[in-house]
Amino acid sequence: MKTRTLTFMLSILLTVAARADLKWEQSTIELHPSVSDKQAIAHFKYENTGKTAVHFKSVKASCGCTATQTQKEVVNPGEKGEVTATFTIGDRTGQQVKTVTVQTDDPAQPTTMLTLKANIAQALEIKPTFVYWTSGEEPRPKKISLKAAKEFPAKNITIKSTSQSFESKVVPGKPGEWTIEVTPKDTSHPMGTALLIQTDYPNEAPKSFYVNAQVTNPMPPPILRAPANQAGAPAVKTATPAAIPSPAAH
Repeated sequence: MKTRTLTFMLSILLTVAARADLKWEQSTIELHPSVSDKQAIAHFKYENTGKTAVHFKSVKASCGCTATQTQKEVVNPGEKGEVTATFTIGDRTGQQVKTVTVQTDDPAQPTTMLTLKANIAQALEIKPTFVYWTSGEEPRPKKISLKAAKEFPAKNITIKSTSQSFESKVVPGKPGEWTIEVTPKDTSHPMGTALLIQTDYPNEAPKSFYVNAQVTNPMPPPILRAPANQAGAPAVKTATPAAIPSPAAH
């Protein structure tokens, strides 16, 4: 019995000693691409500190905007490598969080979640992104201010409307600043348009932005209802019961 127990314990120790062990340098990487960058690339580095080889089964990104690539299919003991996650920025701004799920035959950690955080600066600050008029309102121009970031050296912008019912023009200000004036030709009925703002930077693929303008129906007035027992409400008269005569004393 003791021999069997000793053999069992030795097999466990040998299994532990010979196991694979893939160590990641970091599982979360935060990047700060410039406004002119088209991609944000994270390099997740690893090392096999175990005694047996590790085989990659799959490496999958959380969305189609992120491509993944691993240097090796098999990582032998003592070898190092990396998984590369490439995030295509496009027109996205703000913090973008993308994940990569890595599956291996490492029994200690068969699944690892890698996280890429890309903080993308806003190339063009637009205030407001939506202007509107109510039906019947005087069709006066409304203004939209634009300001380019320091890392986005646009010099000129143009604007196009999807509707001929609105007029728009660009008024230059300080370098990197503009004002757009939008005016509806008619406010007698609801209508809208999307305004395409086209910049001249970067030269090979200039960035574009959208704002919206709309003529809306006027809001209906709120319905006022007096709450129960409101002070000042007309009092409800109630009939006073007739007095019952007392019996005559004898």
